[in-house]
Amino acid sequence: MFGSDKTAVEKVSDEMKGRWAKFLLGGVIIALLAGCESRPTDRGQQYIDGKLTHPFELVNNPNAKNKPVNGKDFAQQVYEISQVSPSLYNKHRETYQAIFQWMVAGASGSQLAEFNIDTYQMEGVDNYGNVQFTGYYTPVIHARHTKQGEFKYPLYAMPKKTKKMRRLPDRAGIYAGGLDGLNLELAYSNSLVDNFMMEVQGSAYVDFGDGTPLVFFAYAGKNGRAYNSVGKVLIDRNEVPREEMSMQAIKRWTEQHSEDEVRELLEQNPSFVFFKPKHSAPVKGASAVPLIAKASVASDKTLIPAGTTILAEVPLLDNQGKFTGKYEMRLMISLDVGGAIKGHHFDIYQGIGDDAGHAAGFYNHYGRVWVLSTPPDAPVAAK
Repeated sequence: MFGSDKTAVEKVSDEMKGRWAKFLLGGVIIALLAGCESRPTDRGQQYIDGKLTHPFELVNNPNAKNKPVNGKDFAQQVYEISQVSPSLYNKHRETYQAIFQWMVAGASGSQLAEFNIDTYQMEGVDNYGNVQFTGYYTPVIHARHTKQGEFKYPLYAMPKKTKKMRRLPDRAGIYAGGLDGLNLELAYSNSLVDNFMMEVQGSAYVDFGDGTPLVFFAYAGKNGRAYNSVGKVLIDRNEVPREEMSMQAIKRWTEQHSEDEVRELLEQNPSFVFFKPKHSAPVKGASAVPLIAKASVASDKTLIPAGTTILAEVPLLDNQGKFTGKYEMRLMISLDVGGAIKGHHFDIYQGIGDDAGHAAGFYNHYGRVWVLSTPPDAPVAAK
């Protein structure tokens, strides 16, 4: 079905490959018991594999009970890569081909090695295999072409740097009119918070309310200022408990406070995102590949390069965002990046619209992740 080529993931040392075999059963059991006794599991934390001593541990038989539930979506995501980015596809073609063969054979974790697929478990944020999952989506927001009534909050195109403005203003400066008179306004929405959430997601579809098709507003750049989480600000101010933080919690807070208070909160994040309209355009990530919901992720590209396939054990949540105690396995490909996505952390693309936003807003949970690759390529043993 496909040809062969090496992946773009860098080689791992022989020392790393041998470490997994050096684990002693007694040490694993002690670590397991200590983890179970002292660590919470309300966000899907698992402590069943013992303490991992490397960012990536080579395992021939992943300790995962279920099979992937999204084989069709994964195949569609690979197809999108092959059509839009042949160079990226060719770098990972051998791995994709091996995974397809594994799926046809039943997709059992114990069979991965039979298809020449190396499996590297990620140590996670705590060295016990707990990798952080958050979610993002593509909003649909309402706007008008001109400023009118409640539609008074501008969405901006990317400014061109000039001798007069060598550094772009921060969020507070932009809200105060720092870009006025430059003819950068693309549209006007009826919600400053919706604009902010659109920036956080990196793109959105815009409904102009005139019966015309939705217009995709793609990411065009940012102002070069540091990103600061307003969720963390609310936690630090004791406005929202840490364990209850989510996009929904932030949205509820903004609905319960005045416009001046909301603006002051948003200004705590000096980073600001600009957009460019694209008609009839699909949602694409940083790799310029159309994204398939729950088959693509944003990752730290210094750790997980674009095109890398992960096998993820994702915690299942209920409609209130609570962990159900169950997981599902998903095959996903890294095709996007994010300012807040660093280290052993993946942002799962959830899709378009309110339902996707509802799901994305709740995710700040933990599951296990295995990076799949065909030898001799392997994940970088980053510190």
